[in-house]
Amino acid sequence: MTRTEINGHPVPPARPLAPAVFNYGHFTAMQVRGGRVRGLDLHLDRLSAATRELFGGELDTGQVRSHIRHALTAEEDASVRVYVVGAPEGRPDIVVTVAEPGAADARPWVLTSAVYQRYLPHIKHAAGFPQAHLRAVAARAGFDEVLLVAPDGTVSEGAISNFGLFDGTSVVWPDAPMLRGTAMGLVEAGLRRRGVPWVSRRVRLSHLSEYAAAFTANSRGIAAVERVGDVVFDSAADILKTVTECHDENPWDRV
Repeated sequence: MTRTEINGHPVPPARPLAPAVFNYGHFTAMQVRGGRVRGLDLHLDRLSAATRELFGGELDTGQVRSHIRHALTAEEDASVRVYVVGAPEGRPDIVVTVAEPGAADARPWVLTSAVYQRYLPHIKHAAGFPQAHLRAVAARAGFDEVLLVAPDGTVSEGAISNFGLFDGTSVVWPDAPMLRGTAMGLVEAGLRRRGVPWVSRRVRLSHLSEYAAAFTANSRGIAAVERVGDVVFDSAADILKTVTECHDENPWDRV
């Protein structure tokens, strides 16, 4: 991490990252290129909705944009996170962190699965220990991501991504409690423009072999999925190129 600012002010050495590690709050993660962000409105809408739900107040999105611009003074290409954190009954702090830019992996991902469901899954909350732990265990076993499933085997999402499938006709999102990521929204916008059908339906871990292809989507972009457990997918399927293009063709918005 190269820079952290709280409410538009650099974090002094004596106060490193304190608000960002509070258990109570939420955040969004974005890639910035040349001072622009794909789907900036999706990020701001996410922050606004979660602030209303967690803190009972409105978020000044103009101020959020100003804080991002201020933190990006020297790095216009970056990975940026915006946290809204604090005590539930108080006025939250806005924390902006700036790090090196990231991109989606060119190689296909290999996934494992774990029985776990996030509390308030529609919110990208700041307390991410369970997901971080599951990913660390998976990484030590050679996996790139963890697919989260309910006790009955219903698939919801990845630990840090949305999970999509292709059934030969339509892109399929799991119909389950989950975070609707900004990358997911960008893919859907591209699919609509191209007239490519997509649906939400219940997906079971035991039925993944019925699908031709799979992918993950997060703030870094789209990654093809080669395998989930013992189920192998076509990681070179044409639909994966289409999904990537649907994401990448969205315009970059000036912060």
